[in-house]
Amino acid sequence: MSTTVIIIALLIIIGLASYATHLLLTLKRQTQANQQALAERKAKADKRRQQILTDIRYIAAAMLEERCELSEGVMRIGKLFDVLSMSEQVMGDFPNLFTHYELIRNHPIMEARTDLPKQQRMKFDLERMKSEAALEQLILDETKHIAEFDKPMTH
Repeated sequence: MSTTVIIIALLIIIGLASYATHLLLTLKRQTQANQQALAERKAKADKRRQQILTDIRYIAAAMLEERCELSEGVMRIGKLFDVLSMSEQVMGDFPNLFTHYELIRNHPIMEARTDLPKQQRMKFDLERMKSEAALEQLILDETKHIAEFDKPMTH
């Protein structure tokens, strides 16, 4: 082989090696950026979950102090557990709260309630009041535990 061919071959190898190194460094930077973005999203999600758990505890305390009506508190707590995707996980811990929540969760509120015929509103009210009467003390007992709730999330 001639010297020129060897030099050209070496230049090609050096060029390919340089390009491969460039691609590897670019991939490494992208991987690090993706990992950092993922860590930031996870930290933000964890902070949001902790805030929602704080809200759940606050609502429970308000219910115990009679600053929040029973059904309103149950509805708010139930929806917040739904937001956290924890309802099934904690349903066994708070069965009475979730029994009442399942009964009232689809009851219309605000304008939708106002727009209902009087008989339908009365039917919903009667259902709610019967459930409240039957479960009130049991729900309040569960609410004491919810006010101090700190169960780890498993998702």
